Amino acid sequence: MKKNTAPSVLLVALAFATVYLVWGSTYFFIQRALTGFKPFVLGSLRFTTAGLLLMARCIIRKEKIFSKPAIKTAAVMGLMLLFVANGIVIWVEQFMPSAMVAIMVSAAPIWFVVLDKPKWQENFTSRSTVIGLIIGFCGVVLLFGEQILGSISGLSGRMILGLVLLTIGSLSWTGGSLYSKSRPSGASAMVGTAWQMIFAGLAFMPGIFFNHEWPATHWAEIPTQAWLSILYLILMGSIAAYSAYVWLLQVRPATQVSTYAYVNPVIAVVLGVVFAHEKISLVQIAGLVIILLSVLLINLHKYSTRNG
Repeated sequence: MKKNTAPSVLLVALAFATVYLVWGSTYFFIQRALTGFKPFVLGSLRFTTAGLLLMARCIIRKEKIFSKPAIKTAAVMGLMLLFVANGIVIWVEQFMPSAMVAIMVSAAPIWFVVLDKPKWQENFTSRSTVIGLIIGFCGVVLLFGEQILGSISGLSGRMILGLVLLTIGSLSWTGGSLYSKSRPSGASAMVGTAWQMIFAGLAFMPGIFFNHEWPATHWAEIPTQAWLSILYLILMGSIAAYSAYVWLLQVRPATQVSTYAYVNPVIAVVLGVVFAHEKISLVQIAGLVIILLSVLLINLHKYSTRNG
């Protein structure tokens, strides 16, 4: 797509839907994949495979894949977003409740506003954006309130470490995303995404050996659900959703794109109710409504500015 050509509303909507829906399910599939794979093995296998598949597609389409600016930007993004931020999520899901992980990750939109200095005037002068961010975070707390209180009452040293790591991961994800907006490489989103995943996959490899994960992995004993989960994470979580995310960062404001962090918990709850027959309380329903309202408020300023 040409830089001067505005993307269609339908294409943007499809990209947001992909990020919202698919990433909302990845917490569940990461935990299922961890029943058979060690964390560094999981990260390396997931991102290396996805990156090589995307790179093969780029070669078939005869895209320019060797570009120094593109590779440099991709290396930074791959390390900050996929290795550090996503790697921390994989690691802490070994011992932390998914509700606690979700509440920490959902702080990302706030970090986008705080760290996006070029957009400070626009974001902090937009009442709907600021109110939307605050309401969204409150909605996530309400959604997972009971689980969070239960987790806090049993906080251990490892849990506190997990919370600190998730904060670092959220900052790393935000910093890497903003870096990509300020360092346009000129390469296609697909080429950039492929390089990011390859760099991330390589970054996970030393951890496999330092953590002695390779000899501890018994490939013949890995359950089918773990193989199917990692296949889903590769095809949908990495190739489909992450590619959509990287493209959205090129065409939409970072604050608007960051709303995925509020919507993903909503999707996770809905999937749990529909497929796992989990029960949902009236308080949780109120949390879902509040989260969706916050996304509307955050987007309100963007759309009114564009149409005004």
